[in-house]
Formats: sequence, structure tokens, C-alpha cells
Amino acid sequence: MASPDPDLVRLAEAYRIATDYYDWKGAQVQVAAATLVAVLAAMGVDATGPEQIRQALDELPLRPWRSMLPASLTLVRGRSTTVAVHADAGAEVRVWIEREDGGRTADLPRGDEAPQTRLIDDRSLTRLEFTVPDDLPLGYHTLHAEAGERRAAAPLIVTPDRLGWPGGLETRPGWGIASQLYSVRSAGSWGVGDLTDLTDLAAWSGLDHGADFVLINPVHAAEPVPPLEPSPYLPASRRFTNPIYLRPEAIAEYATLRRKDRKIIRKLRERVLHTPGIGYRIDRNASWAAKRAALKLIFEAGRTPGRQLAFGGYLDREGADLIDFATWSVLAEQYGPDARRWPEPFRDPRSAEIRQFVDDHAADLEFTCWLQWQCDEQLARVQDDARRFGLRFGVIHDLAVGVHPGGADAWRLRDSYATGISVGAPPDAYNQLGQDWNQPPWRPDRLAATGFRPFREMVASLLRHAGGVRVDHVIGLYRLWWIPSGGGPKEGTYVRYDHEALVGILALEAERAGAVVIGEDLGTVEPLARDVLRERGILGTSILWFERDWAADIPLPAERWRQACLASVTTHDLPPTAAYLRGDHVRLRDRLGLLERSVAEELGDARAERESWLAELRGRGLLRADQERVGEEGEEAVIAALHRFLGQTPAVLRAVALPDLVGDRRVQNQPGTMDEHPNWRMPLSHPDGRPMVLEEVLTSRRAATLAKVMADGAGRSS
Repeated sequence: MASPDPDLVRLAEAYRIATDYYDWKGAQVQVAAATLVAVLAAMGVDATGPEQIRQALDELPLRPWRSMLPASLTLVRGRSTTVAVHADAGAEVRVWIEREDGGRTADLPRGDEAPQTRLIDDRSLTRLEFTVPDDLPLGYHTLHAEAGERRAAAPLIVTPDRLGWPGGLETRPGWGIASQLYSVRSAGSWGVGDLTDLTDLAAWSGLDHGADFVLINPVHAAEPVPPLEPSPYLPASRRFTNPIYLRPEAIAEYATLRRKDRKIIRKLRERVLHTPGIGYRIDRNASWAAKRAALKLIFEAGRTPGRQLAFGGYLDREGADLIDFATWSVLAEQYGPDARRWPEPFRDPRSAEIRQFVDDHAADLEFTCWLQWQCDEQLARVQDDARRFGLRFGVIHDLAVGVHPGGADAWRLRDSYATGISVGAPPDAYNQLGQDWNQPPWRPDRLAATGFRPFREMVASLLRHAGGVRVDHVIGLYRLWWIPSGGGPKEGTYVRYDHEALVGILALEAERAGAVVIGEDLGTVEPLARDVLRERGILGTSILWFERDWAADIPLPAERWRQACLASVTTHDLPPTAAYLRGDHVRLRDRLGLLERSVAEELGDARAERESWLAELRGRGLLRADQERVGEEGEEAVIAALHRFLGQTPAVLRAVALPDLVGDRRVQNQPGTMDEHPNWRMPLSHPDGRPMVLEEVLTSRRAATLAKVMADGAGRSS
């Protein structure tokens, strides 16, 4: 491949776009010129020809001078910094900070750097530096500048130098259960696991087995009506919640319904449970259609004056964000869930037509807002109950890496997202064709211009009723793989973000919530990124199958695992351990055409990997040779030994996947596929594939035995 024009390379690098990278095999790859041009276009930069590139390069050094203050400023608690102010030459400049609590600092002193003066657009401007004090409190403040007639303001964010680990994790490690909530169905749910099921799972894990947390999949908002996107990692909004997880019977107003209305609701649920095939697949469409009808009945029954006041308080707290989300939801019912295909006037959330639509559909918007209020109430109740059951952290929520390109967030925050681009991942050992996640990325410049408000509001809302958050693909706070429309994953490149701001805000919101933060840092990761996360108190993720001493090609000894991590044997993107031990992950990828090598070679490597782990377990006395019997009994012994190994690592958090507790073998998600495999539609199952309800988990000998292994490893009795 011919190298791109040097000026194009300079321009791309100025916008923090990678012009080359190293692939998973260690080979250096030159990014194609067409990719660079497309990515620059998504950032609003015309690089279609030499003249346009030169103009863009000439503009770069002038851009800071045209703004009195930077778009935003992020700093770390206890550290002083300087801020540049550009003002008319000769004007008296004053700079001060209005704190989040309403207080105000004295005028900031000038820095030591000599002023610089330039003629910009026939205007003589001076660049002055001012010193920002190191004693500002944590929070979201506002930097002000005044020079003659000109005034400017910019967000100033003070973040923690290090997020302390709550709950005494340094000296007392914790353990918990990782669960795909939708798959955990009880006898009382509506075909999809819900928040009442989560409460029961928390009670069993905390009261019977001394667990510290339950980690669940993202419960972000989806489409308002069927068909629903099955992936919880492709939501319509990360700011709001999917009401499919509500239990209608747990809503306060259900108890006051008329008898005939409760009878209608019971029949709606019974109809769902008799949907053909629902036992062996998660049918979100059938479940939500019936549940939505039931919820509408409860909503229309009204509320007591006190409850109406509580609803009003929720509306006031959520403000314009909730109204925008509700507007998208009602529009999606009429025109479909992809806002990119709506009539032109409705694609702009600030148009006059949208304002009129809101006025005309007030009752429909109110129902959507009420659903979100109910989600907020049930999430709060689950977390409160989980803490009462002894779970140190209660529920740990998952934050998806992005949103649907036509969903609520992409519509209401459309100026903050790049168009013509999809996020994904380059080829790696487990996904050798790469991945396209069909999600638009944040535009780094637009995000900074808002003071990172969409990001911080999203994180704050997620942590409101949580003891922690797992950030999917946390390296996305550093860089994301941008794929131009029409190209495949191999035609992408990395774009860097202001990780100091994003990681700092994540730590700030977690400190305010008293929460733990876990970053999913698997795959291709720069060592520097892991170092920064660790220094800021954010845990990483260690999956047993990926932890190896690569120089010796043996499992990484337990003593050499990192402390600052959540350790587990498997994850939702891999088969459960029972299936992994049999090589099912290789056969599945072969059937789906995701391998670049022969299936025999891949199976050979999988066998060698498995045997190396068995040898490690035997060497540590965690597994006897006579326990490695063929069949379910021997498999159970190996799975228990692998989880005992986790207890010998210094990891401050350890998790067991719920499928491993019961011997389930079916994979929830095969990366690199959409409909080729029934991703995100597998109910929790017995080893033989029969669906398993939550009540069976709570009385399962196998689940209790493995839970005891985890509790013993964390130093607690089960």
C-alpha cells in the first residue's frame, strides 16, 4: 500500500488520528489515505485534495487564538496548572472561577510566561497565562474571563488524583456473581429476567453465600415497541433504563388496581408464557408487548397525591434529558426506532416541528416518563435490598461502549456524535476478521465543547443506584477504532480521546457515589493505558484463559496476577467454562466462518491451552488426576478447581459467571456475528440444554458448591 501524502499524515496526527498501528500479529500497518480522509471529514475537516489539506494545516495554529478560553479544562485535585487566555492587545484581563457550590475565587494571578501577541484576522491579540490554584474542591466549576467588552466562560472540572477502593478492598477481597439478567427467569417473571429476579438472586448470593456483589449486563434503554434489539450492548440510550426489566406486580399502584384489571394483567402474562418456543429462547418482543400493555393499565389507574408529588420530583430532577428521551420514544412508535429515517423536520430535536409534537403528545410523553420513574424506583429498591442482604457493593452495573446510530442518544445529542463512522475493533486472535459494532463514536472536539456533559450525566445516572460500574471496552476512553461507512473493520483506524478528562470524570462520579469502577481492558491495550487506570484507582479485568506467561507459554502463576482487577474464569463473550473445556468456542467460530486458520490447528491450540491449565491446577494441589473424569462430574471438578485458583490470586474482586454455577454450556454472545448466532437470546440452562428457572438455581447443589468455593477463596464462610 502506498504511503499517504505527508501533509495528510500531519493533518491526521494533529487531530489525534492514527496513521499507522501494530496489528495483533505484531506487524506494522499503514492506514490508507481514504480512511484518513473519511475520518477527518467526520470531524468536520475537508481533506479531499492537496489545497484543502494545506488550508486545514494553516488553520490549525490559529484556532486557539480565536477563542478567549479553551473549550474546557480538566485538572487533578491537588495539582496546579495554567490556562491560556487570548484577548485584545492592551486590554485589562481578569480571570476567576465560580465554584460548583456557588462560591467564587479571587482573581487568578498571571503566570510567569511572557505575553505573546499576534495579528489574527486583522485583529491584534495577546496570549496571557493565568495560574489555576491547586486547592480547588472536586467538582464541576466554571472558569470566567473578562477583557474590556469581551467575556467568556468555560467548564473547569477538578477530578480525584486517585479513586479510593470502597469497602476495604485492599485488605478484604470481594467476590460476586456475573449474570446476564434477561436470561435469569423465575416462575414469576414475564419470560425475561427482571429486577425482582435480581433481588432474589442478590438475597441468595448475599445471605446464603456471603457474596459482595452481583454484576449484571447493561440495562440501558431500548426501543419503545417491538421489534427490540437483542443486544444490551447496542442500546437506544445509555442515559435511561430499559423498562422490560420492570416487574409490573411490584409497582405500588398494582395493589390498588380493580380486580378486573389485575385479571387482565395475569392473562397478559400467561399468554407470554405460552408463546411457542419461549422456553428455549428469550423472546423480548413477546414479553415487552404484553408487559407494556400491563404497565399502561397501571399508569392509567392514577396515583395518590403523595405519589404524584414523587413523580413530579423525579421529572424535575431529570429535566430536559428525560423530555428529549420521551419525545424520541413517542416518535419511534410512529415512525420506527431509527431517527435517521424519520421525516426531515423530526430529525432535528430542536426544530419547531418537534416543539409542536411535544405539545400535541403530552399524555404519551408522560407515560414514557412514568416508565422511567418506575425503573428508577425498582433499581433503587434492588440496591437497597442487596445492601441489606449483606452485599458490600450491591449491584454493579455495566456501561456499554456506545449506542444505536438511530437511537435516542444519537438523536438528542446528535451534535456530539460523528456521522458516517462506526465503532468497532481491528482483527485479533479471537475475531480474526475484526468487528463492526454499528455504533457512532463521540466527536472528541464536540464532547470537550460541552464540558463533557453528556458523558458525566450518563455516568452519574448509572451510578445513582449502584455500588459500582463495569465499563465495557474501557480503552475506548483512550482511543476507539473508527470505521468509515462502507468499509470493513480492516479499513478503520484509531482516534484518540482526552482520556485525562474522561477517566477523571469517571473517577469523580464514582467517588461521589462511593462506588468501585471496573474497566474491561481486554484485547489490544497500550501498557500506558493500564498504568494510568491503575494509578487512578480503576480496576482492570483479568480473564483466566487470557492470563499467560507468554515468554514461557504457560499459565501466569496466581501470585503474578495483578491486584487491581476483577478476576474471573470466563466472560459473556466466551462460552461458559464447561463449553470452553470441550473446545466449543473453536467449533462455533468455525461454523460461523470466523477462523483464518484451520479448525484442526485451532483445536490443537485449545487442547494445549487446556492441558497447560490442568497441569497448573495439579501442580498447586487444586485438582487430582482422578478427578479429571470424562463427563459432567469431572467437568464440575475442573471448573471448581479453576475457581479455587482465582482465590489464590491477589485480585481484589473475583467473579463467577452464573452459567458456570449451574453448568450451562451455551454461549450468550459470539463477537463478530449478529443473526448468525442467537446472541443475547439464550436463557439460563441446565448442562443438557433444558431451560433453568431461578428457583432451581437457588436450590441447586452444584451452584451452592461452587459458590462455597468462591466464598472460601475470599476468606468468608458460605
